[in-house]
Amino acid sequence: MLPIISGDQVKHLDQQYISAEGISSLDLMERAANAFVAWFTVAINPDIKQVYIFAGSGNNGGDGVAIARLLQERHYIVHLIYIQEVADCSANFKANYSRLPGKVLVTKFVEWNGIIAEHSVIIDGVFGVGINRPIEGVFQRLIQILNKATALKIAIDIPSGLPADQIAFGTVFRADHTLSFQFPKLSLLFPEHASFIGELHIMDIGISEETMDAFQVGRFYLRAKDIPSLHRSFHRFSHKGDYGKVLIIGGAKGKTGAINLSAHAALRTGSGLVHLAPHLEDPYLIHPIVSELMLFQDDPKQNLNNFDAIAIGPGWGMDVEIAYYQSILARFQKPIVIDADGLNLLSANPDLIHKIPQNSVLTPHLKEFERLVGKSKDHLERMEKARNFAIANGLILVLKGAHTLVTLPDGKQIFNSSGNQYMATAGSGDVLTGMIASFLGQGYSPEHAALCGVYHHGLAGELASKSKWRGMIASDIIEAIPRTFLELGIK
Repeated sequence: MLPIISGDQVKHLDQQYISAEGISSLDLMERAANAFVAWFTVAINPDIKQVYIFAGSGNNGGDGVAIARLLQERHYIVHLIYIQEVADCSANFKANYSRLPGKVLVTKFVEWNGIIAEHSVIIDGVFGVGINRPIEGVFQRLIQILNKATALKIAIDIPSGLPADQIAFGTVFRADHTLSFQFPKLSLLFPEHASFIGELHIMDIGISEETMDAFQVGRFYLRAKDIPSLHRSFHRFSHKGDYGKVLIIGGAKGKTGAINLSAHAALRTGSGLVHLAPHLEDPYLIHPIVSELMLFQDDPKQNLNNFDAIAIGPGWGMDVEIAYYQSILARFQKPIVIDADGLNLLSANPDLIHKIPQNSVLTPHLKEFERLVGKSKDHLERMEKARNFAIANGLILVLKGAHTLVTLPDGKQIFNSSGNQYMATAGSGDVLTGMIASFLGQGYSPEHAALCGVYHHGLAGELASKSKWRGMIASDIIEAIPRTFLELGIK
């Protein structure tokens, strides 16, 4: 997994890598510029030829100057607007400035006419990760002008004005795309900053994960390449028992669709046998969404140890007897998955939390998490509360959102990279519950079950939405689950 390095350590990381590789900082800047331009020439409409690059005096500005040269070499009409005197800029800025071809249209900001042609691209290279106070003066005025412009906007590494590790505290460039080098800066993953970041892209510039590990602070970014090694292998002699027997408990009257979605998702994720235990007076009145699902009538006397994994909560309702909830936790001592009303009942009865089997997986969305641990002023505080909760209770917390955050009992936190906005639909969380339960039932460790469930869930959403966009529903995500295994090469 990709370590997320704090902003004040980025310079030290670069220096260590440069020393170990025997290259110059200018060489590393050239790699970054080439990675940016490689993405740009593929992702941006080829009919757009006018590019306006705004360069600050530091190395972020130096990236912008290098990008100006490379784009001009590819026959774009490039306008480079720099803010401070070149003599006052960083050494790498000056080195790249001296390399500029004459066809780049260079203007000092105080002399710029403020015109941005229609159908253009704005590239923000004003400030990088080092900013630690609100921008002001000429810089603030520039960012305000750019934010009002109608052109497509791209930020180099991080939108100007956004601190690397904190919540935004002033004027910030509003990008349509942010291209972050080597790893995502922490603040790029905060929901409060969505309007500044646009679509996030991580550009590999060759720094090894081994080099980055020396600077890691226990936060990581989960990518497609990390997933195959987390999976168990099965062979041709495997039978349905090897793929796990899963029970989904929930589904009160009028809400049985929730456990149906969870159970169907568990089947599609590979479970051999999946049972529903609806919270109904006569559970056999429920209509399973697919024929392969079976029904189970649970009560406090039932033996649950025949199941390999249990998930509780989807559509359960709040009228569940707490003694029954306690009996589930007492009758099944292996890690379980708790979602939805299973979480809300914990919030109303916090003594239950201490009875949950260690390494169980809790999957709250932001509101459910708030009910569980109290309100947070921002995502940074929310992350800290998630870490404290997971450590104190020996549980895995899956905080659902645009970059779902998995917090482990040792305090390690992993942000997910898969998924998109079209997954914000009823039942999407129920699907994730079933997927994590499925992996638990297949014999995965709770950590691997959570990570595989989260990544496959997001990837299934991406695949399903390609043909449906905002018309996608939760059952579309379920039908796309098998394709995630094909995409990742997992048999």
